[in-house]
Amino acid sequence: TSSLKKNNNQSLNIYFMTTPNKTNRRKFIAQTVKGGLAVTVGLSAAAPLLQSFTTNKNFVPGGFNTGFDQQPLPYAYNALENVIDAMTMEIHYSKHAAAYSKNVKDAAAAEKVNMTEPLEEVLSNISKYSAKMRNNGGGHFNHEMFWQCMRPKRENNAPTGKLLASIEKEFNSFENFKKQFAEFGKNRFGSGWAWLYINKEKVLTLGSTTNQDNPLMDIAEIKGYPLLALDVWEHAYYLKYQNKRADYIEAWWNVVNWDYVAERLHSYDI
Repeated sequence: TSSLKKNNNQSLNIYFMTTPNKTNRRKFIAQTVKGGLAVTVGLSAAAPLLQSFTTNKNFVPGGFNTGFDQQPLPYAYNALENVIDAMTMEIHYSKHAAAYSKNVKDAAAAEKVNMTEPLEEVLSNISKYSAKMRNNGGGHFNHEMFWQCMRPKRENNAPTGKLLASIEKEFNSFENFKKQFAEFGKNRFGSGWAWLYINKEKVLTLGSTTNQDNPLMDIAEIKGYPLLALDVWEHAYYLKYQNKRADYIEAWWNVVNWDYVAERLHSYDI
């Protein structure tokens, strides 16, 4: 055992002096510890500990953790006019979204959830919680992200840099991406969301979820790390567009905050 520890320590010292990348360091430590555990306590006894290194959890980058309190809207109610009218924004934010925040905190208190931890931790294990937690936790997270996914209207609004290159790689062109994304929004039966997300193979992917589910949930139809969210519940657009969801989605591209989407993509570094 003492020889094993000595060898592991020497390996770590040499590796840290030659490898500045933090991600690679973490991988090396995991591999080294796994080997040490297997030799020291035996493979069968080490199995539960080894599993902790390989559990497929949704990665939640620092800086994008969501709390349980509703955050201030990042613009005025009328800032997205001609795409989303001020009355819709006010009702959506102050009534619908505010209710999700209140109700998820009530559920968290009843189910003894630590509300100092990110909401994403709960969502990644949502199958262990109540329907109230699922509906309101999802509703709160989805809306907190949705507000950030928008900004005042810009001409020729489009992604640039790495985000644009990634979109073009997976969808051939930005226009083709928009067309496919819109289809997921238009074809979501009833209420729900359309998403651009990174799947477990680390590939940009499109999909939709029902009601207030999202890709972070362990029981969602699609699973991964969300980059862009579109609310297709009727209360998000009905005052201005009535039953014309396709028109709402077409107009929505003018207010997408591509800088925010790019930041989320950049933060996904495992």
